[in-house]
Amino acid sequence: MQADDVRYLKRKVKGGSLDVHPTEKALVVQYEVEATILGGLGDPMLGERKECQKIIRLKSLNSNTDIASLARKVVEECKLIHPSKLPEVEQALFYLQNRKSPGEKKEKRPVKPKDLSPFEGMELDEEANINSVDDYVELLYEDIPEKIRGATLILHLARNPDNLEELIQNETALGALARVLREDWKQSVDLATTIIYVFFCFSSFSQFHGLITHYKIGALCMSIIEHELKRYDLWQEELQKKKKAADEDPENQTVRKEYEKSLKKYQGLLTKQEQLLRVALFLLLNLSEDMRTELKMRNKNIVHLLVKTLDRDNEELLVLVVTFLKKLSIFMENKNDMAETDAVEKLAKLIPSDHEDLLNVTLRLLLNLSFDTGLRSKMVQMGLLPKLTALLGDEAQRQVAMCILYHISMDDRFKSMFAYTDCIPQVMKMLFDCGEERIDPELISFCINLAANKRNAQMMCEGNGLKMLMKRALKLKDPLMMKMIRNISQHDGPSKKLFLNYVGDLAAQIGQDEKEEFVIECLGTLANLTIQDLDWEMVLREYNLVPYLKDHLKPGCAEEDLILEVVILIGTVSMDDSCAAMLAKSGIIPALIELLNAQQEDDEFVCQIVYVFYQMVFHQATRDVIIKETQAPAYLIDLMHDKNAEIRKVCDNTLDIIAEYDLEWGKKIQSEKFRWHNSQWLEMVENRQMDEAEPYLYEDDGEPFLHNGDILEHPDLFYSADGIIPADGAISPDFFTDFQNGDMVGQQSYTSSVMTDGFGQASGALVRPATAIGFRPDEQLYFTYSASR
Repeated sequence: MQADDVRYLKRKVKGGSLDVHPTEKALVVQYEVEATILGGLGDPMLGERKECQKIIRLKSLNSNTDIASLARKVVEECKLIHPSKLPEVEQALFYLQNRKSPGEKKEKRPVKPKDLSPFEGMELDEEANINSVDDYVELLYEDIPEKIRGATLILHLARNPDNLEELIQNETALGALARVLREDWKQSVDLATTIIYVFFCFSSFSQFHGLITHYKIGALCMSIIEHELKRYDLWQEELQKKKKAADEDPENQTVRKEYEKSLKKYQGLLTKQEQLLRVALFLLLNLSEDMRTELKMRNKNIVHLLVKTLDRDNEELLVLVVTFLKKLSIFMENKNDMAETDAVEKLAKLIPSDHEDLLNVTLRLLLNLSFDTGLRSKMVQMGLLPKLTALLGDEAQRQVAMCILYHISMDDRFKSMFAYTDCIPQVMKMLFDCGEERIDPELISFCINLAANKRNAQMMCEGNGLKMLMKRALKLKDPLMMKMIRNISQHDGPSKKLFLNYVGDLAAQIGQDEKEEFVIECLGTLANLTIQDLDWEMVLREYNLVPYLKDHLKPGCAEEDLILEVVILIGTVSMDDSCAAMLAKSGIIPALIELLNAQQEDDEFVCQIVYVFYQMVFHQATRDVIIKETQAPAYLIDLMHDKNAEIRKVCDNTLDIIAEYDLEWGKKIQSEKFRWHNSQWLEMVENRQMDEAEPYLYEDDGEPFLHNGDILEHPDLFYSADGIIPADGAISPDFFTDFQNGDMVGQQSYTSSVMTDGFGQASGALVRPATAIGFRPDEQLYFTYSASR
């Protein structure tokens, strides 16, 4: 070539793939440079292509970087990256932002379906040319084989993103493809697959979604998927019939060969069908980026179609289906659809799996579903608990598996089931392997839940388990580890006695210099140690805890959680006689009453403070202080009718003890119980005249009549369900008089008795009530009687 022949040089740069740098925080852009020397007439004389790469280093990228803004800046400044690849750039930057350094544990990239590769039957012996699109469109008007060839040639062009802009301008080509798909998809699976693949190439870019919607390809794909799934059921049914016939007559070679021939045909059809399903579902997954489009799919039962597809064995198809379900599962309506279609049962069959991506995305879907209580229960029923536990040993799947197990462990029904797997030894090993490093929140939260079960707690304490836990918690002042230890300490049995060796260590942590959240857990652990052999008086004196406990009973002096734990600990140590006396002398009881006034709306505070009083009235020294020197009994009387059942129960038990040892308070308590129980009757007496009440005591004929279980409404006589009567004896039958007849009423039919607790009951009494029967107000008796006229 002579120099005079050369007129100019043409250089063309074609963008390629984008990836992340394997070690640095950088993006790697692959591109191709094509240089062509043109002659005087503009015809190419010599050309050369060269593949190159550009590295975009991102030194400022850190955990606080705005990924979206950085991605836009990268696309604007690097002309090699087409603006349509902005989502891909964002995903790559997100991966770099979260990728751990080489010294750290590797983190798995988010699972997404792999790009579609050309399917079998799509190979061509010619190279497609963008300038020949019109010729390819002409083929779409021929017979099926020519239509497949024309669609395949267009597909080869569409697979190159650089051609999409030009193809989208050719409305004739796209319209023809949409028409052929709509009319002929039932006649050829290959044709349907190829045309959907063309539109799938467009669906990979958000800006082309409007085009696909315009031609209604999404709705057509859903119809195709539904039809193919029905065909699959028919194939299965037919194949099963032939297999059954072959099994029933194994000597009949004709039947056997017919079955084998049908099986081979079925496998071929299945392969092609799964190619079609995969490309159609992938297109729908891309379109579901728009929430409005996703809602339309949901209304057409996309969830049911996807769950039905889970019965397949094709792993690449399953990855796609499960990924789609995972995306849908974040909406409650879709989650409910999955529950109705037994999705968990089908997903359970996919675990474990040798296909790492399928396993990971299945676990992530189960994690989304595990927020639902009913679906968590279903997972346990399907035997997922031991399967998930086994995955704790797989570093790639450990975190997701542990999150699902954590959700399951939240339910008290399932906590005990962990003891029958190798879960406890595994999580204990993980805890100890952390050394002095920070424990993953998922791991320690899971352990805290497990420790709430008695059997699990015992397994955690086996060997040197408790010793190692205490050593780590006390050394690192770890509140979450101490919370786990606190849960272990709440269970009675051998594990609780092991804490005798650590009472001093725990008491030493209670002071002003420690962090409140850590002290709260130490206090809670000590409060759980209701051990008979523990000398609490020595602990309080040696570690000078009484001043600390008293100072932290003042409202507002610390977090409410800390004050509450102080009250609970006081209740525990008050079980000891000498400790109760020490606390009473220190002035803690008035401090508790002051706190009770301040926290009277908080049921937990009220219940725990009343429990302290309950413990103290057992001991002579503290009982006298509470009864004679404080107004605690008056507060207890006020709380006797609290709306909280637990508070009422503790108050009643405490007041019963006080009434037994103090006659004056006993009368007040008895009177208050009487007034409370008869409050309705007393109110009626105050507000009504007796002449207004009399019609209620008579039948139509004017005779006094009392139905079984009624109350005599008179200020001098009352009997009730509680049946409180004087403890000095039974009520004489002479009290009952019939004033209408002037005679005694069948005295021989009256019976009365006094039970050991001071309650009595009379039965079989024939009573005709009158208005002047004399009982003192404190003499009450409950009657079960039959009234007659």
